[in-house]
Order: sequence, then structure tokens, then C-alpha cells
Amino acid sequence: MTPAEDGGSAAKRSATIQSVSIAARFLDILARADGPLVLGEIARRARTGSSTAHRYMQSLVREGLAAQDAETGHYDLGPAALNIGVRALRRIDAVEVASRAMKALSARIAASCGVAIWTERGPTIVRWYRSTDFAISTVTLGDVLPVDNTACGLVFQAYLPREAIAMAREQQPPSFRGNRPPAGVLDSVRRDAGAELNEHLFSLLTGKAAPVFNALGEIACVVTTVSFVRTAEAEGHRAALFAAARDATRESGG
Repeated sequence: MTPAEDGGSAAKRSATIQSVSIAARFLDILARADGPLVLGEIARRARTGSSTAHRYMQSLVREGLAAQDAETGHYDLGPAALNIGVRALRRIDAVEVASRAMKALSARIAASCGVAIWTERGPTIVRWYRSTDFAISTVTLGDVLPVDNTACGLVFQAYLPREAIAMAREQQPPSFRGNRPPAGVLDSVRRDAGAELNEHLFSLLTGKAAPVFNALGEIACVVTTVSFVRTAEAEGHRAALFAAARDATRESGG
């Protein structure tokens, strides 16, 4: 192959990669839109000419990645794009996403950070990361937490069906599970998107928890921290945990 031929091949590859990048931009515009879009609006959002937008949109329609309404001419995501999206969501494990977030958080703040899932016995710790700056261990991997006596339990109660909660209550001794939360507490948990209990089970310690939702809008797990009350206030543990939960939900498709 001569240098000229090699240069020509490289230019073609570069042009192909650029075309894929531009097509992906148009797909992203459709995905972010609240509904079908006219060609002119697509071109405006992509910052391209109408002819360029038309060429790419027609190519996407042929591949099933976009669809065009025969009557209005509006464009929307096609069946192939929707299929890819559904398959991608199925492969996302919200617990693993939340676990990565809690591992990273434990390296940033002086708190033990974990992930709990719901089982028939109640909230169960499936991931637990200890901070080098917080040595007290009140929870360990596999522990089942009280339904009413922990922030995790309150968060699960706020989003799970009453039948599931009732079943777990039957599994937990009264002295362990605690007392049912007063009226309005669960409403507050839903409003705040999380819960915290200061010096509730252990003196000087605070437990905080926040929900992580999956693509179906269901609670998939709860992320939680345990730390000293004063340290939590000084380092802003509540805000950090709640932000991590929101990020995990977003990454999980929720």
C-alpha cells in the first residue's frame, strides 16, 4: 500500500467514526426529548443544517433506530433503539451500582457505608465498607436490621407494600424490631427521600439511609451510613449519602 493509499484509508476511517458520532448525537436528542420532534427542531438542537439532519434521520429510520410518523413527519426513537435501551436496563444491577457508590463514599468520609436489600426477614446488609477514619463496628455483612429501629427499615417501609412489611415484622421479635413509626414519619421519609436516626440504638452514633430505585421506579436497595453524630454534621454525611443515592438511581435507569 502506498502512502497515498494509506492516507486515503485513514481519512475514510476518520469520516466513518465522525458519522457514527454525529448519528449518536441525533439519537441522544430524540432520547432526551419529551416527545416526537419536527426536523427543524432536531436540526436546531444538533446545531446542523436541515439537510444534514434529514440525511442522518433517514439513515436512522432505515436502521430502525428512529421512526417517522407518516402523517406529521415527526421523528421519534425507533423500535431498534428502544430494544437496545430495554436490554441495557436489564443488564444494570442497581445493587452493584449502589455498592460502587458506597465504597467510594467510605473512602471520602469518616463513616461505615453499606447497601441493604429487602428480604422476608427485613433489611439485610449485602455490602459493608469500613472507613479508615471510623473504627467502630455496629453492623457487619449479612446482618438483618430492625424494621422499625433503623433508618434503613424506615426507608424500606416508606416504599414497600404493607404486606411485605407485615411479613418481616412477624419474623422479628418485638424487642428487636422496635415500635411502629408514629403517623407522618413515613411521609417525611418520602418527602426527604431518606431517613436518619441519631443516638437511637447506640450513643453518639447516627444512622442514615436513602433509597435507590431501578428502571421500573421500584425501590431496589437502600444505601446507608453509620458514623459519629458530630462528625456527620461536620462532614455533611446526610447530603453526601442522599446525593450518592440519587446518582445510583440515575445510573440504574430510575
